[in-house]
Amino acid sequence: MTGDRNLIHRAASLLEREPHHTLDIAREVLSLSGNPGAASAAVFTLLGADPRFHVDATGQWSLEGPPHGLPLSALRYAVVDVETTGGPYERGHRMTEIAIYEVQNGVISDSYHTLLNPGRSIAPAIVALTGINNDMVSRAPYFDQIATDVLERLEGRVFVAHNVGFDWGFVSRQLAESAGEVPEVESLCTVRMTRHLVPRLRRRNLDVVARHFNIEIENRHRAHGDALVTARILLRLLDEASRRGLADLHALSAFLGSRRVRTASKRAQQLSFLNPAPDLNPSPDGR
Repeated sequence: MTGDRNLIHRAASLLEREPHHTLDIAREVLSLSGNPGAASAAVFTLLGADPRFHVDATGQWSLEGPPHGLPLSALRYAVVDVETTGGPYERGHRMTEIAIYEVQNGVISDSYHTLLNPGRSIAPAIVALTGINNDMVSRAPYFDQIATDVLERLEGRVFVAHNVGFDWGFVSRQLAESAGEVPEVESLCTVRMTRHLVPRLRRRNLDVVARHFNIEIENRHRAHGDALVTARILLRLLDEASRRGLADLHALSAFLGSRRVRTASKRAQQLSFLNPAPDLNPSPDGR
């Protein structure tokens, strides 16, 4: 699995520059230059099932653009929430918990959740808010140990969070720090979506939005509880977008009046100062 991942990223890096023929990819990525049939089959086995890669009738491969033409319901969403030690990343603060819920075709289809050892103490105010204390995280894995799992659950999805800049800022930077890469993603912020799709709500924190949609919140200020509520809110907001005739991600992005978010994979040293995704809403009522 790790070997295939490395090869896929090598192929993506090659195709980011320009399209390449199947046999070129076989030679450059797989070091195969013998039997053309076997080399072509190996490339199709590696890349054929990955929606990011496209091959035309002449055997030229390229990276697909964002899946803007797909109906919103057909896209795969990774709805994420994180808890942290209570300060900015630049001052050494790190995640203490992460949860990811996958949403597609109108349902929540999968989930992932773990506490994380941040390698430092948690601010007392954060302990009081979340209930996550130093003893709990002392037995949890470090992010380095689960970075590959997180990458796999984000790749090929639209990254969604309630005030996405906060969550993406920590996730992307710790991925860069631990794995040397971040996935290429689009993102959506449910705060921004609420602002435009439910404009009558004057406040848009998670409690207010959940109450508006009659969604019960359990385990508030824990990553798994907040991410689950955000996933349910996303489904309601996507329904509202469809009612307004916003059929795909391009139409929704235009309606929200924000630039699309794409964060390309780069080397770790290029990502150590990565800024949060640009369609975030940094308003104080976001969380």
